[in-house]
Amino acid sequence: MSINILEIIYLIASLTFVIGLKMLSHPESARKGNLIAAVGMLIAVIATISIYQPFDNSKLINYGLIALGLLVGTIIGTMMAKKVQMTAMPQMVSFFNGMGGACAALIAIIEFQNHEVGTGSSFDGEFLVMLLGLIIGSVSFSGSMIAYGKLEGKIKDKVLPMNQLINMIMLFTIVALTVYQMLGYGDSTIFYVLLVVALVYGVLFVMPIGGADMPVVISLLNSFTGVAAAFGGFLYGNKAMLTGGILVGSAGTILTILMCKAMNRSLTNVLLGAFGGTKASGAKGEVGEQTAKEISISDTAVLLSYSQNVVIVPGYGLAVAQAQHICHELEQLLEEKGVTVNYAIHPVAGRMPGHMNVLLAEADVPYERMQEMEEINPRMANTDVVVVIGANDVVNPAAKKDPSSPIYGMPILEVDQAKNVIILKRGMSAGYAGIENELFFYPKTRMLFGDAKDSLQKLTAEVKEV
Repeated sequence: MSINILEIIYLIASLTFVIGLKMLSHPESARKGNLIAAVGMLIAVIATISIYQPFDNSKLINYGLIALGLLVGTIIGTMMAKKVQMTAMPQMVSFFNGMGGACAALIAIIEFQNHEVGTGSSFDGEFLVMLLGLIIGSVSFSGSMIAYGKLEGKIKDKVLPMNQLINMIMLFTIVALTVYQMLGYGDSTIFYVLLVVALVYGVLFVMPIGGADMPVVISLLNSFTGVAAAFGGFLYGNKAMLTGGILVGSAGTILTILMCKAMNRSLTNVLLGAFGGTKASGAKGEVGEQTAKEISISDTAVLLSYSQNVVIVPGYGLAVAQAQHICHELEQLLEEKGVTVNYAIHPVAGRMPGHMNVLLAEADVPYERMQEMEEINPRMANTDVVVVIGANDVVNPAAKKDPSSPIYGMPILEVDQAKNVIILKRGMSAGYAGIENELFFYPKTRMLFGDAKDSLQKLTAEVKEV
């Protein structure tokens, strides 16, 4: 009877995961959706402890450890969530994702202690799930920790000689050891060798990847953690854990594919660590040899105030300057003057999927003002002014015109089609792809140098006087 009740509770929890995931698709309902899914997980945890394993004195120590783990995790998670800055949100996502992968790997290690390896005479599906959970969880953990370090600026991009070949050898080794174990020839030593190889592979395939490509990596590692969690749910017969893992894994995989398309990358290259690790310089040519033209705060204010359509392109520089609130204030001032203002959001702007959407939503920018790339690009030619704040590679025309460019073929925001382009930037440094942006030297482009927040504050004050 208790098992039936537990199954019903798991079903309810699974429904909250689905509902929560659906609500995450819109900023206005995302917070509520997150809370609904969290409540569902809490219900599943309490039910698993109290129904599936009824309390008795012999398990007092185990229950004490469980309670301690829940308490410590809750305190640490709450403190990190409250203190994290929007600019550091990708790091926190990577860190939490890595912890999920570590948990999945630990489940596999613990279950291995109680599992008798077969002799190869019959297929052991449970052991295969255990090995896959170990491998994927370990790769997710070590890869996420490297991603965290890189985003935090503590680890630099590093490409080993013959990096692709090494990664392919590592993958082959993982597959070979898995098959060897499944055939029943391996022992605990091989199992832990597999653990070490998986951890090393996670480090090697994330290490060479540059910051511009981190959205793809974060999505991929997130899907890894989901799949590893689903394997853990299979081992324990826990329907809620299985469903949650499947949802995270499938959502992460779909998002990874979308990110790859947005970056014009192949998933194979992601797995082999073949992109984003080197900084290439684009050919300067006649455009690159010209001097970029500057514009003053007052001239910018006049140009914006007397425009009909303005598009703002936010990038990571906006997040670093924490200028989203003053940017929203400028937008409201222009709207009061009869100017139509929208935001152009590139799929991989920032350091994680949806980074710019979350950043602008924090400043109460209406969701309908945030236009996706496919929606805003056809209207760029009729836009009077595009204001680029902290974005670089996602507006670089080289992606369309220069076959030798590392970003050639990557879909971009076609701001070069607008009538006027104003770029807020500290200096003329290249973006994360490490290539020169010829847009800076176009006749229609003007550079407004300085800290984004400071420039926007001065610009807002000037617009009020126009």
